[in-house]
Amino acid sequence: MTGAQPSGNTQVRGAVVGAVVGALGIAFAVACARGPRSAPAPVTLPDTLRSILVRAHTDSIFPGAIAVIGTRDRICAQVAIGSTDWAPGSAAIDAATLWDLASLTKLVALTTTVATLVDDHRLSLDDTVRRWVPEWRIAGNEGITVRDLLTHRSGLPAFKLYFRMAIGRDTVRSLVLAEPLETAPRTKMVYSDIGAIILGIVVERVTAQSFDAAVQSRVLAPLGMTETMFNPPASFRPRIAATENDPWRGRLLVGEVHDENTFALGGISSHAGLFSTAGDMVRFARLWLGNGTLGDRQLITPATARAFTTVDDSTFSSRAIGWDTPTGDNSAGTRIKRPAFGHTGFTGTSVWIDPARNLFVVLLTNRVDPSRARTGIGAVRIAVADAAAGYGCR
Repeated sequence: MTGAQPSGNTQVRGAVVGAVVGALGIAFAVACARGPRSAPAPVTLPDTLRSILVRAHTDSIFPGAIAVIGTRDRICAQVAIGSTDWAPGSAAIDAATLWDLASLTKLVALTTTVATLVDDHRLSLDDTVRRWVPEWRIAGNEGITVRDLLTHRSGLPAFKLYFRMAIGRDTVRSLVLAEPLETAPRTKMVYSDIGAIILGIVVERVTAQSFDAAVQSRVLAPLGMTETMFNPPASFRPRIAATENDPWRGRLLVGEVHDENTFALGGISSHAGLFSTAGDMVRFARLWLGNGTLGDRQLITPATARAFTTVDDSTFSSRAIGWDTPTGDNSAGTRIKRPAFGHTGFTGTSVWIDPARNLFVVLLTNRVDPSRARTGIGAVRIAVADAAAGYGCR
């Protein structure tokens, strides 16, 4: 095992971190209530973020992390702590560290690409999936739409362990397309990797490109996200944050996608697989904070950006189109409210965008190193979001 696992019970550590970050939030609220005269010294957003991240690292929630808080035109705080792995001599985390984004791939690659296709009138959210993938013929799926897949209400299961059945893009896709519905469409919200994989096939059919090529040409290149990629080359390995000491592959994963189904698909999928840096994720956050515009480049029209980031049906779920929204008990924390939107990734990544505050919150960690059994990242995400919203950019 390359990364040495810290000793101790991770559930206990998670509870401790929850208590600590809660205490930090209370202390901040008390300081604000007392006002500047009674505060012994000003406490800054970077100070608070560092305290949260250092405590989490001390409690072995992750070996490394970087948090970036900013607006459309400035960085308010950027704090990096720890290293790319628990092993002695591992590289320190900095803005150039490359992270496995996990399910943030669904936002950066899939949702954003679909939004550009909607703007170009090449795809409609209300197109049936069968229009583009006619071979997808399972019982009950006749009327399932692109919108249903993006809002996770198609009736498909959350995931299946396809990697244990097959290796290879075409073989795994055939298993995905044969997966029966778990419930009737539009009766239940089930966050589904399977639906995202199928929607990636839709993107390929609409664009007549491979999924990674479509994402590169329609999103990454126009936004200048030059360090966001599938299957990073071996030369990048020294600055890639390790993920899990994977029992299935029998090795610590560094630069290999953590998600096993994506690995079985060749490292490229619409539900997971992208690697990126803090700098590139700031560009992505600013695009959506800017209603589809980054600098002088408009990638998505404001109307489409608003449509994608608004709750589709609040009586049904908190989901927008591809995005999630604050619920008061998810990773958006207690201060960030709608019309904010965001998402998380299983490896320990997250992004929240709050237009009302002109604020974004990017948090990148490798909490699955050395094991996905690690707990406590939820409390850290909440503490970081609450700190960012509480201080703002001042």
